[in-house]
Formats: sequence, C-alpha cells, structure tokens
Amino acid sequence: MDKKVKDLGSLTGKLLIFGGVYSNLQALEALIDVAKHEEIPSENCICTGDIVGYCAQPEETIQTFKNWKAQSILGNIEVQLINNEDDCGCDFKSGSRCDNLSQQWYPYAKSQVSHSALNYLATLPDHIQFNYNDSTFFVVHGSFSNISEYIFKSTPWQIKQEVFKATKSDTIIAGHSGLPFLDKKANKHWINPGVIGMPANDGNTEVWYAILDDSVKPFHINFRKLAYNYNFTNKLMRNGILPESYAKTIANGIWDNMEILPEMEQQLQGKPIVL
Repeated sequence: MDKKVKDLGSLTGKLLIFGGVYSNLQALEALIDVAKHEEIPSENCICTGDIVGYCAQPEETIQTFKNWKAQSILGNIEVQLINNEDDCGCDFKSGSRCDNLSQQWYPYAKSQVSHSALNYLATLPDHIQFNYNDSTFFVVHGSFSNISEYIFKSTPWQIKQEVFKATKSDTIIAGHSGLPFLDKKANKHWINPGVIGMPANDGNTEVWYAILDDSVKPFHINFRKLAYNYNFTNKLMRNGILPESYAKTIANGIWDNMEILPEMEQQLQGKPIVL
C-alpha cells in the first residue's frame, strides 16, 4: 500500500513537536495551553501519532485534538482502530507483560471511540514532510518502513541512517519509543520529543515535548517538561477496567516493566533526563 505523505511546504517560526497523547486528556489540555502561551499556531504543532492509548479518555482526547487543528500522523494504535483490529499493533512480544496489559486497555479504547472519531483518524497521513530553515524534515511514528519499530538513542546510527536515506531528509522527528532524545551526526538530526501521555520512566510525573526555533540555523531545539493534573488522570484510570499498573506509572513516573528497552535505556530508569 502506498504511504500517504502530507507536505506542509515551508514552515517558519516556532514549532511544537510531541508524541503519544495516549488518551491523556489532561496532558493534552496542558500542552494546548503551552501553545497558546508561546503563540504557536496549531498548524505549527506536530504530533508523531498515538493520540489514543493507555489512559481513560480516548474519545474526548480525539475530539479535543481535532478541534485544536494540530497536525498529526498515524500511530500504530490509530491504524489498528481504523482497521477494526483486535490488538494495538505495538509489536509487543506475544505473552509479554506489555502484551497482556494491552489486552486490557486496547479493547477499552476501541469500545470508547465513536464513528466520528474514527472518521477523523482516517484523514491523518502516514507521514508529514516539510522544509524548515533550509532543512528538510520528515515525521515518522516508529520508522519509515515499520510503524511499530522501536528506535532509541542507543539504536545504532546505521539503522537511523537508512531512514534518512529512504526519506531523503536532514531531520527525522519520530515517536513510538516513549523516551525523548536527540541523536545527531554531521548535518543529520534524529529527534524524539518524547510523549505527553505517560512519564518517561525517570521517576517524574512531568512528561516531555520539544519546541523548535528557526532563529538560528539549522534550528534550535528546546526539550521541555510538561506539568499537568496527573492526579485526575490517575483517578480516571482507576476505573476497574484499565491496568492498575499504568495508573501507578502516571503517579510515580516509573514504568511497570522495561521489556521494550535496550540495556542502555534500562539503566536510566528513575534517573533525571538531561537534554
């Protein structure tokens, strides 16, 4: 199947980039407030996908995102919902703890999402491309060839290089892995701004996003932490249906398990992230 790539042309001014809203309405509302405060227009706000996920308000989150009119690509969860699939498509190992937990939260999300919301998700592209300060940008969820591929800071540069070549871009903005990082070599930048729906396994309830600024070339990147009403999010998730462990992560900032993480990222659990 041919990929749908949305070309935004040339963008100027500040860009707000983020990933993984994960049905966390309180975090999304806090991020929208940041965009308003920074005077960043919605068309300059770009999500790497997975608007839907582990938290308690998938329908409300989609509708709020739609009304905000920010940009987004499809995450694997959106693809699965659109196709009426029975699993989240996260590429968890069968029988793993993540896989077992997904059998709780994904059916809940699927049951909550309206036809209107699904119709909106179906309008989202697979990828976004644009020019920014004479640099070419390309937005992926996991990677270009595999929407569910986990790419981290420790992932060999050769693997990242294949994505630069396939997309003919200078900068990749990616999601899916849940951890913020910047990796660069020569004039190539791989940026994962992090996700706003879940903490980054650093023992902190604040979540991550980034703001790009074109006042310097090729651009300046500012990774930021986002505070929001996580207590309310935690309360809503304790509904007797969603996994208790993800509700705990919202409140303590520590992942329930590290099955998807390479050894280097596992060693960083509970440690402050410095970017």
